[in-house]
Amino acid sequence: MDISKSSKGKEVGNAEPEDSQSQPTSNSIVIEVGGDEFWPLSGKPYFEIILSKTHLHPLYQIGIPSKIHSLLPSRDIPTFISYKGKEWKMVYYGKGQHRKRFDSSWKTFVIDNNLKVGDACVFELTELSEEKLKFRAQILRGDIPSQFQDSEDGESADTAIFIG
Repeated sequence: MDISKSSKGKEVGNAEPEDSQSQPTSNSIVIEVGGDEFWPLSGKPYFEIILSKTHLHPLYQIGIPSKIHSLLPSRDIPTFISYKGKEWKMVYYGKGQHRKRFDSSWKTFVIDNNLKVGDACVFELTELSEEKLKFRAQILRGDIPSQFQDSEDGESADTAIFIG
């Protein structure tokens, strides 16, 4: 399927992966910091999430932001997230009126990549077909100061943590 608009409204081309592993090509600029890889986004649709406690435990739930809903199918479909040459399989739940999200297999991605509260994930849509979705992930580590980690604050908008 041809993706005509990114999440920011910019025109983009077909969302085929750049290579078989949906990782940056050898011509791409790749920066490695602390074992994580970073590269410029390609202009394809993406969404970003700063991880909170509900993304990580005990339910390991991750909803897909509404800004990208119109590009994604309105049905459940196999989904793959690639990061650092490895791929995780899960299901994108897209049908019905409920929140669009990844299934509980998201937990494996979280554990394998040692994700923590405050880390940010950028998911760039690299393939959208009738059979599957593929996202390429970047992880930006955002260590939260220890005095806030076990706090009840930050679990909802009503108890947000403000750092001044």
